[in-house]
Amino acid sequence: MPRETFDEQLKELEQDLLNLGQMVDGAIERSVQALADRDIELSRLVIKGDEAVNQAQRDIEERCLVLIATQQPAASDLRVIFAVANIATELERMGDHAKGIGQIGVMMGPREPLKPLIDIPRMADKARWLLDKELEAFVSRDIELARSLGGEDDEVDRLYDQVFRELLIFMMDDPRTITRATYLLWVAHNLERIADRVINIGERVVFLVTGKVEEHNV
Repeated sequence: MPRETFDEQLKELEQDLLNLGQMVDGAIERSVQALADRDIELSRLVIKGDEAVNQAQRDIEERCLVLIATQQPAASDLRVIFAVANIATELERMGDHAKGIGQIGVMMGPREPLKPLIDIPRMADKARWLLDKELEAFVSRDIELARSLGGEDDEVDRLYDQVFRELLIFMMDDPRTITRATYLLWVAHNLERIADRVINIGERVVFLVTGKVEEHNV
């Protein structure tokens, strides 16, 4: 295969990855919006949409394997392929977390949340911002940007701790709130995990450029 054709295939693979990122970003946004609006049908759409995310990830993984098997890529190209495959896996798992929030939305039904949804949307917004910036770092191969984002999920962690403490007080004061509090704890936990997986993308960006593995989420 001519080098030009191989480069085109790599670019198409990266574009497919960005498309997957957009799918996951939309799933996160809709899952939290459905929760805030108590929109059960929108929650169900998030759940149903997870299969498209899964299929997109499988397609990317298959194309990565085909390129490795048929093109014998050089080391730098191989790092691109591995990075795309790993980032796609992280995105698929973020989609699972969004689906989990959708499932909680269905379980909660039309009932008002135990506490106003203030910190949870903030967690979602921060995680989505991080995802956008990490994918930007991937496209531009900007390892300094990727490294600078390494501690940005601390805000999500702080919000999670705050939600946890507040809900724990609810449960201690009135055990009848335990089920409703647990729903929101699950939502916050899913968002905290999403942010952690976003930071993993930055580590892959650094590996892609330098060939070295760095821990950004420590």
